[in-house]
Amino acid sequence: MTIFQAIIIGIIQGLTEFLPVSSSGHIELSKAILGVNLDNNLEFSIAVHVATVLSTLLVFRKDIIDLFSGFFSFKLNDQTHYVFKLLISAIPVGIIGVVFKDQIESLFEGNLVVVGAMLLLTAMLLTLTRLIKPKATKPIGYIDSIIIGLAQAVAVMPGLSRSGATISTGLLLGKNRDEVARFSFLMVIIPVLGAAFLDIIKGDITNVLTVPVVAGFIAAFVSGFLACSFMLRIVRKGNLYWFAIYCALIGIVALIFA
Repeated sequence: MTIFQAIIIGIIQGLTEFLPVSSSGHIELSKAILGVNLDNNLEFSIAVHVATVLSTLLVFRKDIIDLFSGFFSFKLNDQTHYVFKLLISAIPVGIIGVVFKDQIESLFEGNLVVVGAMLLLTAMLLTLTRLIKPKATKPIGYIDSIIIGLAQAVAVMPGLSRSGATISTGLLLGKNRDEVARFSFLMVIIPVLGAAFLDIIKGDITNVLTVPVVAGFIAAFVSGFLACSFMLRIVRKGNLYWFAIYCALIGIVALIFA
């Protein structure tokens, strides 16, 4: 992998992790266009995913400090409940990641038909957000966190946007846009770090700090920070449906070139 390819894929990973357009789908498309094989480049995959987590931590630094201070006061307060909800939301995708990760990758990696179909499904979900009128009533509860967690688990399919699926599900449950966006972006921290940890344990990590890996990490971190900040504003305004047009177009392109 060249430095240029690493930067391009890093930017795509950072942007699409938060924009509701499917990071996995775009990574598959970019690999096909650039002629890059990431199967044997575990260090790079881990680096760009960790970079997006760090960008999330930076954007939500005040929220995370508040959650940690409340959680480690060892009292059953609002922050403790919120952390528990985040942990519960990670269970479905954690089970799929541990038990079915290899099967999913072998079945769908490089399959542009699946990518295209899932991008069209993402477009449908995003269109629904235009029709949903959230009720700013009850906050996200434990049952809600399980349902949103299931949506995140289903979004392991390449082409199905994680943020699009979780935010759309939260809005369908009648939750406030700001709260849904916050929960959606915070809930990804646990599974991404968990997946990176499992990859490190199972994989053969060598030459971690090669120039392309560092370049990809920086590109993913910067683009992830910008995309996360941008998405918070987009969700608040209820303009997610604009991404539906993009997903539909890219989905059709993927199906044409499959």
